[in-house]
Amino acid sequence: MSRKRTFAILAAFAVLAAVLSACGGGGGGSSEDPQKVIENATFEGIESGDVNLTMNVKAEGEHAGNLKIDLHGPFQSTGLKSLPELALEATAKGEADGEKIDFEGGLTVLGDRAYVGFGGKNYEVDPTTFGFIKSSFEEAEQQGAKESAGGEATACQKAATSMNLEEFVDNLENEGGEEVEGVKTTKLSGDLEPKGAVDAIIRLMETPACSSQLEAAGPLPLDELKELKSEITGAVKKAHADIYVGEDDHIVRKVAADLTVEPKGTGEKVEIEFELTLGAVNEKQTIKAPANAQPLEKLFGQLGVNPLELLGMLQGGGGTEGLDGFLEGVTGEAVGGSRSGGGSSSEEIELPSTGKSKEFSECLSEAKSASDVQECATLME
Repeated sequence: MSRKRTFAILAAFAVLAAVLSACGGGGGGSSEDPQKVIENATFEGIESGDVNLTMNVKAEGEHAGNLKIDLHGPFQSTGLKSLPELALEATAKGEADGEKIDFEGGLTVLGDRAYVGFGGKNYEVDPTTFGFIKSSFEEAEQQGAKESAGGEATACQKAATSMNLEEFVDNLENEGGEEVEGVKTTKLSGDLEPKGAVDAIIRLMETPACSSQLEAAGPLPLDELKELKSEITGAVKKAHADIYVGEDDHIVRKVAADLTVEPKGTGEKVEIEFELTLGAVNEKQTIKAPANAQPLEKLFGQLGVNPLELLGMLQGGGGTEGLDGFLEGVTGEAVGGSRSGGGSSSEEIELPSTGKSKEFSECLSEAKSASDVQECATLME
């Protein structure tokens, strides 16, 4: 499968996971009709919690390799129109295309500042950059509110939480009661329905309120997803899922899935195991700033990333090329590293010192919103 196709597929499912995890629910019973349980299952009503996600990927063929991804940490909402607070840590270890992958990183977001973890160190995002990201989020919320039929800022969340989860699974069975993080749940098992899942993702991405928010992070792979829809659904040869639904509140507390993907005519085979668990749902979370954080500019220098180019990427102007460049810097390719999160480069970059750059920097320091930043960017043309 080509890099473009792989990116489209992974990005689509990442979009769905991101929207669902950002959404802020009703009883169940271990003897209930499984169809009734899944009809009532929801992610709605989640204001805080502790997320734990693991994924194991094993690939055979031209792009053989194995990868284990872990993402965990607390999060909590601070209101419908503001960024949530969170402290997430992530690791990715394994091998792909004969190269070792050993990534360690994290992200901490508080009300007025943010921190990026990389290679065992923490870096503080400067106030201007954080203000830009925050205002981009707020503007996307406002734009989504204007474009949604109901004119509500929560339209995207409602679109996500109102999705029928039964579209994603077939042949459901009730496996009885089981505790997840101390909460009684009803365990359902069934076969994943790839066509229904892809259709649901496309509808969500086409919702005006959602597209405005998601496009703030870059261009959506919607056209690619539509183009590859039949290829994606046809490539899934095996897909099983277990869904654990809270008996009292209907909130989905855990999803475990395994699937086998064999793209036609490629000779490749990919086996994926995925597990997402939500604990301490709607409990108060303690989220603190990491100690001994360094300026983010030091990380940019180590990765060989120009902050001005990254800024353009965040505005969506850099497209996937800008994203590829940044990811290559993180994995070590751009600086000749070995794809290791702990590595560093001896070659560091410096910001341009031209008059335009100085004028741009001064304009950026006074920017109050994403539109202001975009106006500043014209000074570099």
